[in-house]
Amino acid sequence: MPRPAASRVLLLVAVLLIALNLRPTITGIGPLLAQISGDLGTTEAALGALAAVPLIAFGLVSPVAQALSARFGISRTVLWALLLLCAGTAWRSLPGPAANLWLGTALIGASLAIVNVLMPAVIKRDFADRVPSVTAVFTACLAGMGAVGSGVVVPISHIEAGGGALGWRAALLWTGALLPFAVVAWIACTRGLPRHRARARRSSGGGGIWRDALAWQVLLYMGLQSMTFYMLVTWFAPIAQSLGRSEVVAGLDVMIYQVFCFAGSLLVPLLLRGRIARAAAAAIPALTLVGIVGLIVLPGLFLLWAIVCGLGCGAALGMAMSLFSLRARTHQAAGALSGMAQSGGYLLAAVGPVAFGALVTLTGGWTASLGLVALVLLAQLTVGVLVGRPRYVLEGGARLTP
Repeated sequence: MPRPAASRVLLLVAVLLIALNLRPTITGIGPLLAQISGDLGTTEAALGALAAVPLIAFGLVSPVAQALSARFGISRTVLWALLLLCAGTAWRSLPGPAANLWLGTALIGASLAIVNVLMPAVIKRDFADRVPSVTAVFTACLAGMGAVGSGVVVPISHIEAGGGALGWRAALLWTGALLPFAVVAWIACTRGLPRHRARARRSSGGGGIWRDALAWQVLLYMGLQSMTFYMLVTWFAPIAQSLGRSEVVAGLDVMIYQVFCFAGSLLVPLLLRGRIARAAAAAIPALTLVGIVGLIVLPGLFLLWAIVCGLGCGAALGMAMSLFSLRARTHQAAGALSGMAQSGGYLLAAVGPVAFGALVTLTGGWTASLGLVALVLLAQLTVGVLVGRPRYVLEGGARLTP
């Protein structure tokens, strides 16, 4: 039974508020790497592993998101994940040992994993007639607030208070500023929702999705685009600083990159119309590849290439999120596909920031690391050719119970 119009509007507001909280806690790390490494006495290259922590958590926790929603209902599961996100954000900023930073970041990743998996299912269920549009706006909010997080953390860290600068811990705590609003909005739109509606049904063939070839292609597309994004969002600031740009300007460069991620994500509904729809998944990483090649050949035009990469990466995320719904016939199948693709995809993506940092350490420069990004984009382009074909998961084998 469809929701009333007013209820759908309230739900949309809650969904978009949640989207605003899915990136800043992660994207705020890159611009602060220099401060964090100086304070903790480690190298920026070693801290590349910090960017991989939430991705590993995504991969490990995503598979259980569907089971949790089946046991407790989507509404309750999302609410508890948001509360855990609040706790992780606070824990990471506590003064004391470096373990607080790493463990808090892991808890952030685990809570984000659950929300990441379940929101496409919510969109498929409650906005089935507007999936591309709602997904595009959801992704745009996600990318846009991620941009704000990257751009303001460094200036916040330099604010004078109590005889000294606030520092990186306070700046990272700020990245959760909108979380209470998301929690309140989600409670308001799901309060009183009938239990049978909120609860996701169990699957009689839960393992079927892992035997579906199309699902694996979506997984690879998700993982490769995530790998590219997290390599760039983690290392763009250090690259910019190596080119002579100040710490604050480098943080703004990362923000501009993500502002254009925001713009790129809004292009996806247009790309999914007409004859271009089938080629869109492959054309998007080709655009990002142009930016990476430009960064290698003409690094002096850093901001231009950051803008090009932003457009491509934003559109790639929007495409990946859309595939969860577009390649599934029901919201149960969409949730299963989302869980599988994000689990395996983020584990694959976690290799990226670590490998990028290792190549920087080994070579002392950026060319080899950017070459790695180019290879990842070529692989994503190839997979994009396959996932662009109009097909559905679980069509020929085991199916989820409708």
